[in-house]
Amino acid sequence: MEFYDWLLFLHVGAAFALVAAMVAYWAAILATGDGDHPVVSVVQRPAGILIVLGSLLTLVLGIWLALDNDTFEIWDGWIIASIVLWAIGVGTGQRSGMLLARPGVGEDRAAGAGSVRQQGVVMHAVSSAAILLVLILMIFKPGA
Repeated sequence: MEFYDWLLFLHVGAAFALVAAMVAYWAAILATGDGDHPVVSVVQRPAGILIVLGSLLTLVLGIWLALDNDTFEIWDGWIIASIVLWAIGVGTGQRSGMLLARPGVGEDRAAGAGSVRQQGVVMHAVSSAAILLVLILMIFKPGA
């Protein structure tokens, strides 16, 4: 295997880790309903680590791949769009994690905690959509 193949392998592996962790968060969100549940704390730590590592590695390795390959340029439209969507996905995902990690998020709807959980779920949905769009761009490479 050549160096480019190793970069691509690691890039795809990092993307897999990122998507797997996001799916784990969705499973925790759906399993907990409207209230706090111990499953959130069990899932949150390892999924959070995978999201951080996966998102950073996908960005760094993806840019490295674009620079290493003569077929693609870093300023190609689909690469720029992917980087922008990556930033949106990471930013909203970070906000989602902070909102959903608050203690007692689902306990007291009268105090507005339900709306905090709802905001966290919406932010996670936006993050998931952005990362899904990045995956679509990476697979189909429109304009390349």
